[in-house]
Amino acid sequence: MAITDVAEYAHLSTADVERLGDELDAIRRDVEESLGERDAAYIRRVIKFQRILDLSARLLIGGSRSRAGWWSGTLALTYAKCIENMELGHNIGHGQWDWMNDPEIHSTTWEWDMVGPSHQWRYSHNYRHHVNSNIIGVDDDLGFGVMRVTRDQPWQRQHLFQPLRNVLLAATFEWGIALHDFYSERDRRETAVEKSTERKLLIGKILRQTAKDYVLVPALSGRRWRRTLGANAAANLMRNVWTNVVILCGHFPDGAEKFGPEVLDDETRGEWYLRQMLGAANFNAGRLLALSTGSLCYQIEHHLFPDLPSNRYPEIADRVRGLCEKYDLPYTTGPLALQYLSTLRIIHQLALPDDFPSAKLGSRWRRRVDRPT
Repeated sequence: MAITDVAEYAHLSTADVERLGDELDAIRRDVEESLGERDAAYIRRVIKFQRILDLSARLLIGGSRSRAGWWSGTLALTYAKCIENMELGHNIGHGQWDWMNDPEIHSTTWEWDMVGPSHQWRYSHNYRHHVNSNIIGVDDDLGFGVMRVTRDQPWQRQHLFQPLRNVLLAATFEWGIALHDFYSERDRRETAVEKSTERKLLIGKILRQTAKDYVLVPALSGRRWRRTLGANAAANLMRNVWTNVVILCGHFPDGAEKFGPEVLDDETRGEWYLRQMLGAANFNAGRLLALSTGSLCYQIEHHLFPDLPSNRYPEIADRVRGLCEKYDLPYTTGPLALQYLSTLRIIHQLALPDDFPSAKLGSRWRRRVDRPT
């Protein structure tokens, strides 16, 4: 689908789109010019909190003798891993804190606590996904190559298995992302030596990460190594599932549009902004839930300004919603549970052929698209 085929866009003239782009550029300038110690203090607090929580969780897991203590420590470890993965690894990898010129908190030096190398993710995610978001055949994150997420993608027999694929992808998300990013990075390398180097980097990161989680840290627990091993495996599993839920809710529920590759032909800055707004979806969240998601509850704002610090997204969201009202554009959002149910419905319906009766049924959970009253 071309962006001009989106009904929510049809009432805007070319001049309107460019004015919208200018106003979004103004938001970016305002935020960039106001960045300072308050923002730097925020990310340092989050790093400190995450590390203290991680250490406390591991001490609780290793030191407690009760099942309740084990569960408390495992849940705390899961939360620490979620923060490290999204609020830290994901956002630092986007370059949101590069302006600080701190070598520890920089996109080129931060290595996250997952099996995939950060540098392979940065190219696949920051460029292939964010620049070309929701473009069929161009955005590799659109269904991650294993799921059909729009009827513009031809149905194939293999799609019958995509509900099961989604479950498996959620459980093994860090592994799926690692392979996804590796293939993207390898494909842009020109020589066999470069491709081999990327493969060795991936294997090396996998060995280091698995050794830490499943050998070294359990060994430090001595006779209680089984408790630590089980807690690490459970925390990684829950972190994977949570990350999968958050990402799916930002890209695939009702209201998140998909586009054909023709949108890239002479796309203006204003049209690029508009594609980000129409192709993403938010979900409602308070401060605690926002931290738990890496502020990706503000997926619309993140796609508009992926390299602006995540702690600024709430104030950016207020201004973006104002522009949506001004230009009569939808602002797709809703409760997390409903957004996820919408995503699951789409995944299950698109697993079936388009002429299958239940594939044509309407949604039980209608999308909530905020529009001016």
